[in-house]
Amino acid sequence: MSIELTVDATGLRLDHFLQARLPDFSRSRLQSWIRESRVTLDGAVEVRASTIVKPGQRITVEPLAQPPLRAEPEELPLHVLYLDDDIIAINKPAGMVVHAGAGQHSGTVVNALLHRFGQLSNVSGDDRPGIVHRIDKETSGVLLVARNDAAHRSLASQFADREIEKIYLTLVQGKIEAENGRIETPITRDPVRRIRMTTRTGEGRASLTFWQILERFERFTYLRVKIGTGRTHQIRVHLSSIGNCVAGDRLYGARPGPEDRFFLHAARISFRQPNTGVTVTVEAPLPPELRSWLDGVRNGSIK
Repeated sequence: MSIELTVDATGLRLDHFLQARLPDFSRSRLQSWIRESRVTLDGAVEVRASTIVKPGQRITVEPLAQPPLRAEPEELPLHVLYLDDDIIAINKPAGMVVHAGAGQHSGTVVNALLHRFGQLSNVSGDDRPGIVHRIDKETSGVLLVARNDAAHRSLASQFADREIEKIYLTLVQGKIEAENGRIETPITRDPVRRIRMTTRTGEGRASLTFWQILERFERFTYLRVKIGTGRTHQIRVHLSSIGNCVAGDRLYGARPGPEDRFFLHAARISFRQPNTGVTVTVEAPLPPELRSWLDGVRNGSIK
């Protein structure tokens, strides 16, 4: 099925415009479609990726179906925090993608899980076995994985019913006067910068974030955050919306930090074990690079 687009920006290359409007496809794939004449500009097929598009021009994209992805085992380090016959909880490091996607087909959490455990639930398909929820690539911390389909459905139901408690630790820029608060602004994809999410349109999916101050510093605030929903970039976009970007999160306006990541860590998760019904709580310690970052803020060496 073809995709019809109307240019609404100025000064952009064709491939850059397409990447902004079609974020589910990698730029390399879009460029290959342009070379293969699967993209037309005002009906013309002889176009280049570098062509500068103009407002009002019409673009037609004829996507080429890709063969379904199937995740393969790969020997990678994996820190297991909790394990039973139904559930695995790992401590995902920053920089590791949860499952394959555009431009990323190896080195993921899924690849490591398949090598270590073999069979996982298949509810989410062959490309993301076991995956019930995700955390951002540059976010570290606890991630739950289902070992069988029954456990997967149970966890998915608990997430949908907001029974699972997810606690994060984050350092944000600036001061916050109140001791705690909540943010419930709807979240949607940014219409201009498609790799970002936003609260500015007043539209989108209902979202709920609770925060509580742990420590105050001259230029930063250390927070405990609990989320009631699991939207893309939820904590990052909600905190930036109140003027307190997650430290180091340049996508949402923060200054670069001392580490090659932003300061957000999934510290604790509580869920109901699918078979026994017993509540299980799993915690992941703050990783060394974030402990060092926080110590630097405390002693004044990081400002």
